[in-house]
Amino acid sequence: MGIWLKKPEDVPGASWPAIAISGFVAFGGILFGYDTGTISGILAMPYWQDLFSTGYRDSTGHLNITSNQSSAIVSILSAGTFFGALGAAPLGDSIGRRWGLIASSVVFIFGVVLQTAATGIPLFLAGRFFAGFGVGLVSALIPLYQSETAPKWIRGFIVGSYQLAITIGLLLASVVNNSTHSRNDTGSYRIPIAVQFAWALVLIIGMLILPETPRYLIKRDNHAKATKNLAKLRRLPEDHQAISEEIAEIQANHQYEMSLGQSSYLECFQGNLGKRLLTGCGLQALQQLTGINFIFYYGTQFFKNSGFKNEFVISLITNCVNVVSTLPGLYAIDKWGRRPVLLLGAIGMSISQLLVAVLGTTTTSQDAAGNIIVHNKAAQNAAIAFICIYIFFFAASWGPIAWVVTGEIFPLKIRARSLSMTTATNWLLNWAIAYSTPYLVNYGPGNANLQSKIFFIWFGCCFLCIAFVYFMIYETKGLSLEQVDELYSEVSSARNSVGWKPTITFTEIVGEKQRSVSQSHHNEHVEEKA
Repeated sequence: MGIWLKKPEDVPGASWPAIAISGFVAFGGILFGYDTGTISGILAMPYWQDLFSTGYRDSTGHLNITSNQSSAIVSILSAGTFFGALGAAPLGDSIGRRWGLIASSVVFIFGVVLQTAATGIPLFLAGRFFAGFGVGLVSALIPLYQSETAPKWIRGFIVGSYQLAITIGLLLASVVNNSTHSRNDTGSYRIPIAVQFAWALVLIIGMLILPETPRYLIKRDNHAKATKNLAKLRRLPEDHQAISEEIAEIQANHQYEMSLGQSSYLECFQGNLGKRLLTGCGLQALQQLTGINFIFYYGTQFFKNSGFKNEFVISLITNCVNVVSTLPGLYAIDKWGRRPVLLLGAIGMSISQLLVAVLGTTTTSQDAAGNIIVHNKAAQNAAIAFICIYIFFFAASWGPIAWVVTGEIFPLKIRARSLSMTTATNWLLNWAIAYSTPYLVNYGPGNANLQSKIFFIWFGCCFLCIAFVYFMIYETKGLSLEQVDELYSEVSSARNSVGWKPTITFTEIVGEKQRSVSQSHHNEHVEEKA
C-alpha cells in the first residue's frame, strides 16, 4: 500500500461510492459537535447570562449562572442522548438504518425549535433534552450505517470520519459563537442555535436519496434488494462474482448466528459477546474520562474564570487543533492499526494532562473572593500549549477509533443492540462529567474548587487507557465484519490478535453444517430401511 491508503489491487469494483456515501452520513456528527461547542460559548455570553440566570452578579455587573444551573443546562443534553442511544437499536432494527437517521433528525429539529424560542431556563432545558435525544439516536446509527457499507480495507477511515465531522461541528460552533457573543440582543444565542436547522435538513435530504445497508436488508431477508444495493456501492453488476461472494458470506454469517438462537439483550452479555460488549463500553467510557469534553463543554468559561484574555479566541484555537489533528488519525487507523494508534494516543494524553495539572496548580492561586491570580504568565501559556498537544493526541487516536472499534466488533445478529449500549455508555459518562464538573471546578459553597487540579483526574484516567488498550483491544485492521467475528472466536487474548489471518469463511461453515445435517438425515433413512 506504500505511504498512501489506496485500494488493494485484488479488490474488484470501485470504492469511491461507498466512501462518498459513508462520508456523507458522517455529516450527522456535525449535529453532535456543533451542539456541544455552541453551549460552551452560550454559557459565557453576557446577554444570555442576564436573560436566563437567576444567580449572582460578577464584577462587570452581569449575572453569573450558578453551578446548579450550568450543570443542568449542559448535562440535560447528555441525559437525552443516553436514552436516544438506547432507543437506536429498536429503531434501527425496525425501520432500518436509513429511515432511523431521518426520524432522529426530525426529533433533533424539534429540540432546536424549543431552544430557539426559549427566553427562560425551563423551555431551554426541554429543548436541549429533545435535541439530545435526537443526537443520541444519530450517534448510534451513523457508525452502524458506515460499518455496514464501507469496504473493509478503508473501514477505519470511513467510520473515523464521524469523529472528524464532530470536530468540524465544534469548530463551526466556535466560529459562530465568536461572531455573535458580543451582541446585546437575543440574536447572540438564537443565531448559533438556529444554525443547527441547516445541519439536520442536509442529513434528512441526503438520507432520502442514499440506499439502505445490504447487511440490514439481509437481516430482513430481502436478498434481492441487498444484492442491488451492494452492487451500487461497489459499482459492479449484480451478477458479478465479487458481489455474489460478499452477499453469500454476509448471508452465511447471519444464518450461522440465527442457528444459535434468536437474539436478545441478555445474549449481548454472555460469553464471547459479553467480552466484546465490555470492550466497547469500556472504550467509550474511557474516551469521555480522558477529559476532552471538559475542554469543549466548559473550556470558554474555564479560560475566562482562570484569568485568560480573549477566551473565545482561545476556544477557537483549540477547536482548530481538534479538526486538523483528526486527519492524521484517520490515516493511521488503517495504515498502522487500531492497537498502536490507541496506545500511542493514551501515552501522549497522559503526559500532556499531567503537565497541564502541574503547571496550573503550581503557578496560580486564589484571593479571598475566589478569583484566580496568575503568578507566571509564561507557565499559563505553556499550559495552553499542552492542552493543544493533548487535543492532538486525542483527536488522532481515541476520538475517531472509539467509534471505529465499537462499530466493527459485534456480529450482525446483535450489532444494533450492542452498539446502542456502547454509545449509551459514552453518553452516560458524558452526562456524569457535564453534571459534576461545575461542582468540581468552581469556587463557592458546596463546590470542590479544584480549578486546574481537575487535570490530575484526567491524567489518571488517561493512564488507565494504556492498560485497557494492551489487554482489551483486538487488532481488526483489514478484516471484514464477518472475519472480525471469526477473530474473536479463535483468539482468546487481545495481545495475540496482531497478525491473525482468517482460515475459514462462514459460507464454508454453513455449507459444512448443512452437509452434516444432510448426512445425518441420510443415515437415519438408511437405518429406517434396514
